[in-house]
Amino acid sequence: MSSVALSNIETDKQTNAAARINPERVKALFPIFRNNELTRNLSYLDNAATSQKPEMVMQAMDDAMRLFHSPVNRGFYPLAEQTTTRYEQARERLKSFIGAATHRSVIFTASATDSINQVAQGFLLPRLKPGQNVWVTRMEHHSNYLPWQHVCEKSGASLRIIELNSTGELDLDRHPDIFSDTTAMIALTQTSNVLGTTNDVKAICEQAKQKHIPTLIDAAQAVVSNTINVQQLGCDFLVFSAHKMFAPTGIGILYIAPDRLDQVQPLRLGGGMVDFCADSIADTTWSEAPHRFEAGSPNLVGAIGFAAACDFVESLGQANIKMHIGELASSLYQQLSHYPNLHLVSPAKHLSSGIVSFYHDVIHAHDLAQIMGDSGVAVRAGHHCAQPLLRHLGVSSTLRISISVYNTNDDISAVVNALEHAEKVFA
Repeated sequence: MSSVALSNIETDKQTNAAARINPERVKALFPIFRNNELTRNLSYLDNAATSQKPEMVMQAMDDAMRLFHSPVNRGFYPLAEQTTTRYEQARERLKSFIGAATHRSVIFTASATDSINQVAQGFLLPRLKPGQNVWVTRMEHHSNYLPWQHVCEKSGASLRIIELNSTGELDLDRHPDIFSDTTAMIALTQTSNVLGTTNDVKAICEQAKQKHIPTLIDAAQAVVSNTINVQQLGCDFLVFSAHKMFAPTGIGILYIAPDRLDQVQPLRLGGGMVDFCADSIADTTWSEAPHRFEAGSPNLVGAIGFAAACDFVESLGQANIKMHIGELASSLYQQLSHYPNLHLVSPAKHLSSGIVSFYHDVIHAHDLAQIMGDSGVAVRAGHHCAQPLLRHLGVSSTLRISISVYNTNDDISAVVNALEHAEKVFA
């Protein structure tokens, strides 16, 4: 990002002081909102699904393709060495962003989903036994549910669910055996992609560590508005995708705690992750981490964009982002609470996530989303890849508003106006 663009963001990057974000100025940094007739007047509120991309991320990716593109970790000529350096610098940037102790713990993957499957198949399955339990929460995305369900069925272990209380939070007291000797793994989201509930993952990791129970945190919905420090969290694994934090699709991160690195078998095999390929797999030796987990040609352009997005997020300040999206979500929540046929499922105390979900007694969520879309308001309707949670809520679908740094009070008004229009249509 140029110095001029950075100066347009009203925040103090050095002190990360509580500075209000100016969403209009931030929005001007996103080309999509001025280069497409469909988006010039669009209230884009589907950010929990994917975020838009700022100019600085696009420029970094463009530079990677135009200026220093060549094979990563494969050439001895200067251009290839420069490319490898840039790729590893991106890894170092992600290492700093999550507070990891070593670059060896930072693995580039295809997505958060890919990262979770690597842990489920490469770490847990080889040691999972009948009679053991794997715990997930009722609010998990399918990506943090199905991989564990699969390895449990293959091993004879049991998948256990941490249920929710009446306020949409984890009911840990209901399950005293979570931290027992029969628990082989605890995998949970930091922030629900439907409810917006943010869990106290640090406290859970601390309790699990006392019992030597490995933990995985899905931080996909939390990383933009929460500073992540894996050493302070004490988690064994942490995952998130790039595209939800202003970076490209097709790349994610898997953090593996240093003492777990040698306990994880690589899931994908191929070039770039092996030191010696023998006639027998038993005699084959893998490369050191992180490369043993990154088979094939690395996603250079994605990694460069990922690192640039870290710069962008930190230039705004996660605390400032949380304050901005939380205030808009609170305003929306308060206005929606006056509609008698509308049921809010997001807990009021967790609106700092920027997520407000609800369902309507008369209008199906899909119909409401269609009318909103026709009115220039982009939202998400459906089960949000969280069907176990929606079964708990007793509905098949909800409508989700998810707010980001470029959203304004006008976007909130647009939601309310579109809702009123929909109610008139269905009256």
